[in-house]
Amino acid sequence: MGQTTVEKIISKHAASSVRAGDLAIVDVDGVMATDATGPFTIKAFRDMGGIDLWDAERVSLILDHATPAPNERISNLHQMLRDFANESGCHFYDVGEGICHQLMVENGHVKPGDLFLGADSHSPTYGGLNAFAAGVGSTDLAAVMLTGKTWLKVPETIRIELVGQLPKGLTAKDMILFLVGQIGIAGATYMAVEFTGEAIRDFTLASRMVLANMVAEMGAKTGLVDPTNLELWYDWEATYPDDDAKYAISQTFDVSQLKPQVARPHLPSHVSDIDVSQGKKIQQAFIGSCTNARLEDLQMAARVLKGKKIARTVRLLVAPASRKIFNAALADGTIQILSDAGATFLNAGCGPCVGTLGGIPADGEVIISSTNRNFQGRMGNPNAEIYLSSPAVVAASALTGEITNPADILNGNTDWEIL
Repeated sequence: MGQTTVEKIISKHAASSVRAGDLAIVDVDGVMATDATGPFTIKAFRDMGGIDLWDAERVSLILDHATPAPNERISNLHQMLRDFANESGCHFYDVGEGICHQLMVENGHVKPGDLFLGADSHSPTYGGLNAFAAGVGSTDLAAVMLTGKTWLKVPETIRIELVGQLPKGLTAKDMILFLVGQIGIAGATYMAVEFTGEAIRDFTLASRMVLANMVAEMGAKTGLVDPTNLELWYDWEATYPDDDAKYAISQTFDVSQLKPQVARPHLPSHVSDIDVSQGKKIQQAFIGSCTNARLEDLQMAARVLKGKKIARTVRLLVAPASRKIFNAALADGTIQILSDAGATFLNAGCGPCVGTLGGIPADGEVIISSTNRNFQGRMGNPNAEIYLSSPAVVAASALTGEITNPADILNGNTDWEIL
């Protein structure tokens, strides 16, 4: 019997052949923690007697959740991470450099075939480049920082085949929202989700990262995207499943008739076609997060907004995934288009998504967001309502003041590559 992709990657790092359900001790290729989890990780590392990291080149700390520091307490926590990075020699990304998951991929800290752990629930994002990546607790991460190893149970795999051609103007975000709606927020608990099929084989790395990112909203341990046609800027080797691999569940979805998808409050799985939510008045629109704040996302919004002004009743906030992405969007004119339309720019980071800094809504306000979660209170106020969608839907809704299909703004000409 053959192996799934996740069984192959874990076997390589366990130095023995493993199957779903096995317990394995594995070598870890890299770890990261943020200002939300790093302080706990450092404390646990010290409590374990940790002095030197097992390999400083494989450890990264990132300030991205509450940056710049909004108060003295958080500023002191940031300084704690700076001091630890200086002492240990690990990689450190300070305020404004970007969101942890973007930086790990952008700077080559995680690569195809790696086994990577992050003290953040959306660490499966790296599955977009064919790595096994999972979120762990701060104490577990501290133990890896000390030893370079961890233990895990090899997850069963759900195989999702996506067939048909995604309609013009739809995105990976529409696809993954649809799938979260189909599978549910606990439908893949402690499982690996393996995406394959003709519908995704020409996806960009950014779009593949969107799919892997939101397996967390299915309860999954990790997600891996078929690496066929994946283009990277360095030499790499793909890991594919065997033809006779055993899957816990295999499902096929035809996406050729898919419409723009919207997740309604207060669950990422509360998903329907945009028709159900169309016309809902909004007060704030947000483009950002580790899900949808890359260059293609900003360009998509600019395509919708070019030459137009957002509704006077709406605040449009934009937080790029990294400084590099902001600079690229600045160079190609995307930032100018968004600014002229009335967008307000935030530093590259997570703030509004988790409600730690910036963009916290008032009671009763409705937000349309390109983020990954809309649990009650997620953006900082339990008395607000959060709708999730693609950046294109966010931009179109900011223009009209209500949830809007971008095809209605562009008269059906939803070609995101034309600015």
